[in-house]
Amino acid sequence: MTAPAPPRTARTSSAAGAIWRDPFLRAAFASLFLSGIAVSATIPQMTLFLVDELGASEPVAGLYYLTNLLAPLAGYWLGSLSDRQRDRLSSYRVCSLVGGVGWVAMALATQVWMPFAVAAVALSVSGASMGLLFAAVRDHLTRHGSTAAHRVVSAVRMAFTTGWILGPVLGSWFGAAVGLRPLLLATAALTVGQLLPLGLQRVPRHSVPAPTTAPGAPGTGQAVPARTSRAPLYVFVLACVLLMNGDTIKFAFLPLYMANQLEISDALRGAVIGIQPLVELALMPLFARLADRIGPLRVITIGAAFGIAANIAYATSTHVAGLFVGQLLMAALWAAVAGLGVTVAQQLYPDGVGLASSVFMSSIMLSGGLGGAIGGLGVALLGIPHIFFVSAVLTGLGLVVLLRLARGRSAPAS
Repeated sequence: MTAPAPPRTARTSSAAGAIWRDPFLRAAFASLFLSGIAVSATIPQMTLFLVDELGASEPVAGLYYLTNLLAPLAGYWLGSLSDRQRDRLSSYRVCSLVGGVGWVAMALATQVWMPFAVAAVALSVSGASMGLLFAAVRDHLTRHGSTAAHRVVSAVRMAFTTGWILGPVLGSWFGAAVGLRPLLLATAALTVGQLLPLGLQRVPRHSVPAPTTAPGAPGTGQAVPARTSRAPLYVFVLACVLLMNGDTIKFAFLPLYMANQLEISDALRGAVIGIQPLVELALMPLFARLADRIGPLRVITIGAAFGIAANIAYATSTHVAGLFVGQLLMAALWAAVAGLGVTVAQQLYPDGVGLASSVFMSSIMLSGGLGGAIGGLGVALLGIPHIFFVSAVLTGLGLVVLLRLARGRSAPAS
């Protein structure tokens, strides 16, 4: 069964209308919402599971998140595979089932090494597969001539962000009420359950015609399609890793700074942490509309400038008001990268939107692993809050990379 898309749905200028009227886009929205809950519900609980249930030491438990460094390899392989398949959703379904089996194995683990092995193999594949669904959305919109593609992709991405916000709250409650192993089993059910909204729908891969031709073999008199270079995609992913790894540093050390040095109350600390994702959700549709005017790459570049200011605010604030300002600025960075990053990746490598989508989505997990390593070393050398100057410098490097990439993209047209 191929996902239907009436022309009225595909060409509507309203992202909300496009999603509501189109069966596949509705299904993708619901699937990513469940995926967001599944992914984020266990993240704050994994070190607790390793320490309390399996007897791991705290330093060993902290190493668990380094398994995220394998995600780009899985993303590259899955994306390349989907770009050769006729149906975008076939690999996505298989990977979701693999992820469900992985979470069941995690819940049944009896040795410390088992969760590391499961995360490195099964969960890396499952996590990287989310990019395949974004590739399917892009193919669907391209095939049916959507005039609101930036806004639709950003709105679909908002479903995952909403689930990501709710997940830790639900996971903490469920883990405390029922137990950590049942929580992992519930995560397995959600991981497989994200397939239910999609049903039996299929999304055929959309082939992009080669924009230019290159000479064929000497003497053949034939021309072969010119392939788009992957270099701009990899440069963009590098820039995004530099922009995003500061978020891991923030979540690790900003609560400690507020509690131990600023002596902020629990309720106020929760308000500081919680305001960012709410503002991020509000900014996503605004940034998507801005991208229609100036292009998504420029919007992300603007977001990077906000990210630098956010980290400087964290590093220099001696009052909670400054931290609120930092969170508002950081929300702008994440609204730009999370809402439009996959769109830019797909534009930079149109010959393989599956590869582009999966590699970009995997970069989020890669940035988390690198952020943890950099944060641990940086705090030992600089302390809190000066560690946030490191985040500001890294974000600044990401901004420089984006500016050079944007200049290179505009040079041929000038």
